[in-house]
Amino acid sequence: MSSSFTLNITGQSLIRHDVRQISDEGFAAIKKLIQKADVSFTNLETTILGRHGGGPLKGSHFLCAPAVVLDSLKDIGFNVLALSNNHAFDLGPSGVLSTLEEVEGRGFLHAGIGVDATAAHQIGMKEFGTRKIALVAMDAGPGPAIMYADNATDTRPARPGVNKLDVSRVFEVDDKNFKSLVAIQETFQSNVWELGCYAQPNDPPTLASSDEIDFYGTIFRRATGNHRRIVVNEASLHGQLATIRKAASDGAFVLVYLHHHHGELSWREVPGWVQSFARSCVEAGANAFVGHGEPALQPIEIYRGAPIFFGLGNFLFHVSGGDDWTSPDVWKSVVATCSFDGNNHLQSIDLVPIVVGGEQRLGSSKDYAERIVPVPASKSLAHAILEDLSRRSEKHGTRIVLEEARVVCPTTN
Repeated sequence: MSSSFTLNITGQSLIRHDVRQISDEGFAAIKKLIQKADVSFTNLETTILGRHGGGPLKGSHFLCAPAVVLDSLKDIGFNVLALSNNHAFDLGPSGVLSTLEEVEGRGFLHAGIGVDATAAHQIGMKEFGTRKIALVAMDAGPGPAIMYADNATDTRPARPGVNKLDVSRVFEVDDKNFKSLVAIQETFQSNVWELGCYAQPNDPPTLASSDEIDFYGTIFRRATGNHRRIVVNEASLHGQLATIRKAASDGAFVLVYLHHHHGELSWREVPGWVQSFARSCVEAGANAFVGHGEPALQPIEIYRGAPIFFGLGNFLFHVSGGDDWTSPDVWKSVVATCSFDGNNHLQSIDLVPIVVGGEQRLGSSKDYAERIVPVPASKSLAHAILEDLSRRSEKHGTRIVLEEARVVCPTTN
């Protein structure tokens, strides 16, 4: 049986700059913490501009970075990268191929994208010492159909892209509102051909019955009340869970990653569908679950002895002007160090609160371009971050001892 080991989890790394030459005592302390762990994980929240080239497929929310940023992540101490996110396809299939090439060339354990759907769905597997680590990574959108990997058929070539957890957004509306939507489409003489054209690059959805309407790309369902729901496709769900079971059956420690932007109105809260999905992953054999997407720290849950990090916000966040990122929540996070015994049982979770760019910039003007690296939060701010995280995590049955910055890990769940 493998010996005990430590796993570091951080917020997402939206990195555009080489940070290896930055001399800062606080950043050095964070690097030392990450380098000390046996396995250190982050999400690469960009695509690599490499020898395969590519062109921007987005406007203001486009991201790409030179391959040197991967050297920065390696220097920080990361050895495991999730690649499945809404920016992975920003340079198209060419960017996917370059990212794969550069990440593999540096020896990272990775998962989440591939040359086709089969490859994108594959488990990333690597041995660290005596322990086999498996990574399963996926993205749930929302995003255009073209960003997700596809296998070749007799009439279509394969498409490099992202591993997809297929979900749909459904608005349930009462009878009065439903009839109003139908009347609007009748007024404009909408037809199947028109809806199909405007659905591109997505395919028109298949409606379950006359109680559903495709209202120009959004599904509305007749119901007794008005609700917004995210529905996980059953076939897609079972496919992802089967992959997790396969990794667990191979004797690996299984880390599952989900990226999505189907959040609540508050970035700080966990959508119910994500909590249900995370628990299903643990039931299938995941030893740890990590979510990203919303740029803010979200609660922690321990389910059946496995840590669930619904969202750790940002670790690196290289943005400039344009969007409003003045909220302090965007720049505050934690580095979580999880200790496991030889049987993959969680022993402890230690939390180190951090601030991207330093707390002197919190609430200041839009000096985002100067907030390059994370540093430890001061004692007072660290206490405030943990107190807030503890209060929200209690709703998920998790207790954090503030004085020790440690999550209480139950022996049974």
